[in-house]
Amino acid sequence: QVQLVESGGVLVQAGGSLRLSCVVFGLEVRDKTMGWYRQAPGKRRELLAWINSRSWYDASVNGRFTVSRDNANNTVFLQMNSLKPDDTAVYYCNAVDLVQYNMWGQGTQVTVSS
Repeated sequence: QVQLVESGGVLVQAGGSLRLSCVVFGLEVRDKTMGWYRQAPGKRRELLAWINSRSWYDASVNGRFTVSRDNANNTVFLQMNSLKPDDTAVYYCNAVDLVQYNMWGQGTQVTVSS
């Protein structure tokens, strides 16, 4: 059974930085394409970035967010810089090929004040 435990979300001022963590149980992050997603109130969950041997970023976060992983600790990170109020959302991680099963962790709330 896969378990995803996100943490690191807090209230931060616009322009600030945060690092989110996602500890993964039940699969090896080194073997998967791991993605970070977010869901803002009233909006659909969206993919922001993923990492395997390469990484990819949505245009909305490219240049501000960086995804990385620690294979030894089976953890995926999202470094978020130059945060904007539009980045306010609940953030989730998941293996990209498992999203179809709609199994998610509890997520972590990021709130950016203006």
